[in-house]
Amino acid sequence: MTGDKWTFLVVRDEGGPVRQYSLSTRLLKVLGGFGAAVALAFTAFTLVVGVNGAALAKAQHLQEQNDALRTELEQFHQRVGELEGTLGELAQEGSDLRTLAGLETFDPDILEVGVGGPGLGTPSSYGLWAVDSTASKSAFAVSYDLAALERQALLLSTSLDEAADSLAAHHDLMESTPSILPTDGWLSSRFSQSRMHPVHNRPMPHPGIDIAANKGTPIYAAAKGRVLRAGWVAGYGLTVEIDHGYGYTTLYGHASQLLVRRGQQVTRGDVIAQVGSTGVTTSSHLHYEVRINGVAQNPANFILPESVP
Repeated sequence: MTGDKWTFLVVRDEGGPVRQYSLSTRLLKVLGGFGAAVALAFTAFTLVVGVNGAALAKAQHLQEQNDALRTELEQFHQRVGELEGTLGELAQEGSDLRTLAGLETFDPDILEVGVGGPGLGTPSSYGLWAVDSTASKSAFAVSYDLAALERQALLLSTSLDEAADSLAAHHDLMESTPSILPTDGWLSSRFSQSRMHPVHNRPMPHPGIDIAANKGTPIYAAAKGRVLRAGWVAGYGLTVEIDHGYGYTTLYGHASQLLVRRGQQVTRGDVIAQVGSTGVTTSSHLHYEVRINGVAQNPANFILPESVP
């Protein structure tokens, strides 16, 4: 360096010529400042490009997420529609079940009533509204439909519970209602308010039916119930009486042997005694009575027709 100049020697190789360049200090400072400015500009450009690239990548990712959410919402709409169809079928089956159970059917309009209230809000009350109002409306619609379906499902559940309880009661009533011929034999004497008594030889009420059968033939309980008495009864001989509930009682007289005891629970078809001729009778047979709240009924009305020979 000489004075205010800088001298640079440039050698290409050992045998090559030497080139000499001289630059003033001022020019060198200008070139240095320009280089620094270029470097700073390049750095700033690189940063801007990097930031913009990251922003674009993030925007692309958010767009993909939004598209995925929209697809999910559309699928939810479709599933809600399918669920509505399923609940509609259940409502029809529930209506049929209530009819079988002897209950009034639900008015279809009850299940179609909408839902609302402060807890449901509006589309604009969703946090998604500020980001995507269309998606917010769609989400609100799904929420509304789900709330309506929840209400319908609750009503159907209550309705089905009522029908199940009613059917259970009907089932118990059917099990407790006398409905079979209590022994295998022939109907030899019918229910009558005035029948010529075969022993007393005068007209007398006959509050039951007589079924002729061989001694020892099994006698069956006509329905489920509890044995009220099992023992000797004047005129009837060895007798079983059963309380079936719902006001029903049955009586089985003239048995040769009793096979149950007082207080015992029986079901329809259980063998409770054997046919005989004890008490006031002329031959081996079963005397069978049915009473409702203590009033004698015609037992033939409580026996399936095909079982009466």
